[in-house]
Amino acid sequence: MNRRPKIKDIAKALGVSPATVSRALSGSDLVTSETRARVRKTADALNYRPNASARSLRTARSMAVLMVVRDVGNPFYLDILKSVEATARAAGYSVLMGNTENDPEREIEYFDMLRDGHADGMILMTGKLPEEDGPRNRLPPNAPIVVALETIEDSGFPHVQIDNVAAACEAVEHLIGLGHRQIAHISGPVPEVMSLRRQEGYRRAMRNAGLAVPEGYEQRGDYLLHGGARACEALFNLPEPPTAIFVSNDEMAFGAIHHLRETGRDVPGDVSVVGFDDLYLSEAFYPPLTTVSQPRIDIGQQAMSILLKMLSGALVPAKPVVLPATLRVRGTTAPPKSA
Repeated sequence: MNRRPKIKDIAKALGVSPATVSRALSGSDLVTSETRARVRKTADALNYRPNASARSLRTARSMAVLMVVRDVGNPFYLDILKSVEATARAAGYSVLMGNTENDPEREIEYFDMLRDGHADGMILMTGKLPEEDGPRNRLPPNAPIVVALETIEDSGFPHVQIDNVAAACEAVEHLIGLGHRQIAHISGPVPEVMSLRRQEGYRRAMRNAGLAVPEGYEQRGDYLLHGGARACEALFNLPEPPTAIFVSNDEMAFGAIHHLRETGRDVPGDVSVVGFDDLYLSEAFYPPLTTVSQPRIDIGQQAMSILLKMLSGALVPAKPVVLPATLRVRGTTAPPKSA
């Protein structure tokens, strides 16, 4: 039986020291990106797999990280999870998925797992921390937590995100460019920061175009399908309903479009709709959804790479990593009938 490849075998193949290989596999900044790539390529070729049990005993670590999300049923998180898992696995870590469903008690449980050593680090995607009297006060300084997608102001944690204000502004400018003047917005759960920033992007685009936001044109949503339908129903109970809607995520956009169709309105013939996220279902939807595409693969890879640096003891700048977003123009937007 062939013996299991070890770090020293990778080192011998590359002509470097075992310490260099170990640092490269852990994502340490002490090794150049070119060397890290060479080490990982050779490790894959040799079918090297870290001995998690031995490493855990040697380092007093669990060799696991937590990825904590609002709703594990949302397909938006799948690409991020795959990217996080691939980056973590290359460094010898496994990934545990935490599903909070916006339950404060469950949020506390995941922070307790980190505090108690059941996980070495956390990628947090819920946009919030537990209450001040909860486990946040029991976490050590510089806790290995990376906030992804969302923003937690004054938390001191590294962030990986997009410019939500600019992305939302571009989406609304697209509707304005088509000739729409009566444009409504279905937000996320205000006052969460990400919801507020997308709302600000909507307001900025309307303000820059000299367009009013009538009373009732801003509806508060919850990022869920039925929330989008309810908000859309409220918009079309107004005396002067909109000709276009900018929605803060794709799931609510699907809900809004379902309500429009149920009430006999055509999309985009009667109403244009823009979503946010670019779920894989958005392109399969009919008509395909115009939406803001977030770079989910890059978000996962960047968040896990930063977490690995923190776990290796490297200093991570507090400045957020801001990745580009792209507006995907598809079939749910068109000029208004009045045009």
